[in-house]
Amino acid sequence: MACPICASPTAPFAVRDACALVRCQGCGLVYMDPPPSAQMLQSLYADPYAGATTGYFTKIESKLVRNRRRIRRLARMLGTTRGRRLLDVGSNAGTMVEVAREQGFVATGLEPDASAVAWAQQRFPGNRFVQGMLEDASFGGERFDAIYCSEVIEHAPDCNRFTRALADLLAPGGLLYLTTPDIGHWRRPRDLERWDAFCPPSHCIYFSPGNLSRLLAKHGLTVAWRAWSLKPGIKLIARKAAG
Repeated sequence: MACPICASPTAPFAVRDACALVRCQGCGLVYMDPPPSAQMLQSLYADPYAGATTGYFTKIESKLVRNRRRIRRLARMLGTTRGRRLLDVGSNAGTMVEVAREQGFVATGLEPDASAVAWAQQRFPGNRFVQGMLEDASFGGERFDAIYCSEVIEHAPDCNRFTRALADLLAPGGLLYLTTPDIGHWRRPRDLERWDAFCPPSHCIYFSPGNLSRLLAKHGLTVAWRAWSLKPGIKLIARKAAG
């Protein structure tokens, strides 16, 4: 299969747990080919946090602190937050949704794990949480002034469909805050088995800053800010055209 970003040919890259990954010879994108099946994805998202008792759910306070820093950057770039709508794609424990509400946003969380949705709704009842996948979500024509999507796009078997869904849900002039592992980072271990982000089929696509920016541009999103990172990760904010 040709690269989904630049349509260049690919070459074998790695195999792990019967998952074959290829690397684009043009833009360097690394991804599973073939992608994970629907059945595989269903098994991955069937209660992945053991009834909301593991992972992010064990470090809620530190996540609230981190996300307060991130939401302040979004607020500065938007100019005003009061009454603005924010969607957190992959909302997990709901911490970003809660700090967005504190900042003045009308906040919504979208999360495929039913246990996580129930936990977040109980812990942060002032917000709206919806169970589902981004590619299938419908908000009745509602558009969001900001979308937060942290460590999610690497799970998407079709990066174009996923990014198109993000762009369609953004209001004109809206901002997308996105983070994902960086396979091209200078500190990414040469031995992929030593990199905690290398975990196909859960992570089935791996970006570098250049090809991620190119993907976003294909769907009308322009990178407005990108953080320097000591760890092998990408953190950026992209803007949808106002027109």
